[in-house]
Amino acid sequence: MSESETSDRDVRRTICEYGRQLLADDLTTGTGGNLSARVGEDRIAISPSGVPYEDIEPTDVPVVRTDGTVLEGDIEPSSELPMHLAVYEARPDVGGVVHTHSPYATTFASLGEPIPASHYLLAFAGSEVPVTRYETHATPEIGEAAVDALGEEVSATLLRNHGVLTADASLEDAYTVAQMVEFCARIHHQARAVGDPEVLPDEEMDRLAEKLDAYGQ
Repeated sequence: MSESETSDRDVRRTICEYGRQLLADDLTTGTGGNLSARVGEDRIAISPSGVPYEDIEPTDVPVVRTDGTVLEGDIEPSSELPMHLAVYEARPDVGGVVHTHSPYATTFASLGEPIPASHYLLAFAGSEVPVTRYETHATPEIGEAAVDALGEEVSATLLRNHGVLTADASLEDAYTVAQMVEFCARIHHQARAVGDPEVLPDEEMDRLAEKLDAYGQ
């Protein structure tokens, strides 16, 4: 087995594992959401369309060229493939993308409100989590909206009236960002119910991001 084949197999297995984790961590329900990871320079692996996460096997996970051509897998790629491809094209630094319907963060997406830095762990995503303009799901336009909101450095955005998208150096990192976005959305929601949350300044969030990057090194 070639190194490329081994890499494909490992990444497809990882997609399965994180798909099941989406349900375990209450970041989505049913077959909602999707995730992907780079496989080399011109290919990605992405969760298949409409298959319950607990039923997905590595061989079910499509491997797709960055032009959308399916190379491996007998099941159609996620309908949000155009959104994932748009992010990879715009952000060469991104190695993994996670799209969730996590309840607290999606509440803010439905309000059309960004999530501010009322908790320091939002630094995993940036100084705030911005909101995209509204676009219909599973269209190239929603990918363009996500790319515009992410810019060059932000690791998460709320898809207006839809859900959450995170993008980072690896699938593991993007998944961690998705967890932190949901946690911070919940804290901000609860804090607002009690009073007026304090928001950390951008300069402090920049310092925190540097500390988190170095954590565990």
